[in-house]
Amino acid sequence: MQIVEFAAGTLRFLEHPPPKPPASGFVWIYLEREELETGLGRLQMAAQAVGGSPILDLHVRDLANRSHPSRYDYTSVYDLVIFRRLASDKEARAEIGEEGAKTRTLAAFARVRTRAIGCVVFDRLLITVHPSGCFTAHSFIERYLSDALQSEGLSAAARSRLPANPADLMLRMLNMMVDSYLDLRRDLSGELDQWQHELLAPRAREADWGALLTARNALHQLEDLCEEQNDAVQEWLDAQREQPAPWMTQTERDGLLARARDVIEHIARVLHHVRRMEQAAETAVQIHFSALGHRTNEIMRVLTALTAVFLPLNFITGFFGMNFEYLPLLHSVDAMWFVLAGMVTIAAAITVVFWRKRYLARTGR
Repeated sequence: MQIVEFAAGTLRFLEHPPPKPPASGFVWIYLEREELETGLGRLQMAAQAVGGSPILDLHVRDLANRSHPSRYDYTSVYDLVIFRRLASDKEARAEIGEEGAKTRTLAAFARVRTRAIGCVVFDRLLITVHPSGCFTAHSFIERYLSDALQSEGLSAAARSRLPANPADLMLRMLNMMVDSYLDLRRDLSGELDQWQHELLAPRAREADWGALLTARNALHQLEDLCEEQNDAVQEWLDAQREQPAPWMTQTERDGLLARARDVIEHIARVLHHVRRMEQAAETAVQIHFSALGHRTNEIMRVLTALTAVFLPLNFITGFFGMNFEYLPLLHSVDAMWFVLAGMVTIAAAITVVFWRKRYLARTGR
């Protein structure tokens, strides 16, 4: 558990929660989900002392739920925001296994996993519950620790762009979670492009449908994730517009709403990109089957042309192969050569006609 106090443009890392909220500022309590059960008593005492109310048991169960979808809920004292983020590469590989990630055709799509993060927002207190080793929380803590000054056993630092209130800090973390998709986007786009090139190759005979299924499932999962994120943040934003905090100045409120709209805009950008990738995958599949149909038509065209070339030849051989006693040229010495020359002439003439009509032309692909 990490406890950080933001007050008067400075921050301090505390060992224990303060007995009361700071006069100007707020307190951030960060803990991992595995610590929630053992540290629940201490957390509830801090919520009562600093926030003014303990956390409801229903909301505690929501915070402890690893698979909880993104959602927003509230009480008269605090807001609850559950936000699912993309798992880091380390977290995803730990779940599917290092070898499993390497053996998949689309490794980046196989690494799409999500984690639930819970935020309890009081007026002067922010409690966040993260999965073990959460890169978002650690990045913020390391950022503050890197500039901290050691003074009498406490870490203090003066920064010019510290969060102004608990909601501001929560939105900064949410924005960082959404932007983490940008790191994965390059891998997803690169592997999807490679798969499309292989699928649309001229000599491609079979598609890797297992890779396609993995990609489709990952894109659908990302789309659902973005929609849930957007709904949760939008509901929180609507609640802030309808019932603004009385202690917040107009400038702070405008800045908070602007940051919330920025988070929603980033989510919309991610959702737009995911849907564009879904459309590209569907288009590639349609083009693949269109190419297979075109190749089949070309093969049938060539076979039909060859059949037309040999049809009169079969007629001639069948005519002279009839078992009659008297047939033209049957007993002539030069008849076989005349018939053979005629058959070759007819075949050559038909082949030339078909070639000029491009029935036998070779398409350049």
